[in-house]
Amino acid sequence: MDNPQVGTFREKAKLLDAEAIRRSLVRIAHEIIERNKGIGQLALVGIRTRGAVLAKRLADEIEAIEHQAVPVGALDITLYRDDLSRIAPNPVLHATDIPFDITDLRLVLVDDVLFTGRTVRSAMDALVDLGRPTAIQLAVLVDRGHRELPIRADYVGKNIPTNATERVEVRLKDVDEREEVVIEESA
Repeated sequence: MDNPQVGTFREKAKLLDAEAIRRSLVRIAHEIIERNKGIGQLALVGIRTRGAVLAKRLADEIEAIEHQAVPVGALDITLYRDDLSRIAPNPVLHATDIPFDITDLRLVLVDDVLFTGRTVRSAMDALVDLGRPTAIQLAVLVDRGHRELPIRADYVGKNIPTNATERVEVRLKDVDEREEVVIEESA
């Protein structure tokens, strides 16, 4: 979920419904398999919270296509953030759960929204502390632009041009009891 601003927001538009999210994930799964020429030495790691949910869904789609499971893990980047002192006085830490050695694997890092690139940079720092993957690729459900760092997604569900003051909200039934992507503006 993309929450760069504080304040009151109202929904401006629904960008993706549950079926559009599912179709995006199926397409991304096919693209991952094709680009990597199969799933050998491949693993998915989702950035907590919604990125981890999306990584699990992608792993399920890949398994349905390839008839073989791909390892999947979840990464907490809280302590790697460059804005840690600004987000909360006592940030909530979640467990990193990567039950495999990432060394020499091709990793697909998964997140819900790509905005400034700072979250992805933090995630790459965290991954490199855990091992030395052969490559790190990036899959996101939504790319909304406004990059502050030279980071680009390899797999994108939907490119959504936004105003920097708007907010993109990814809501997944596993976390939010709703399945949609909406854009919100200041109320």
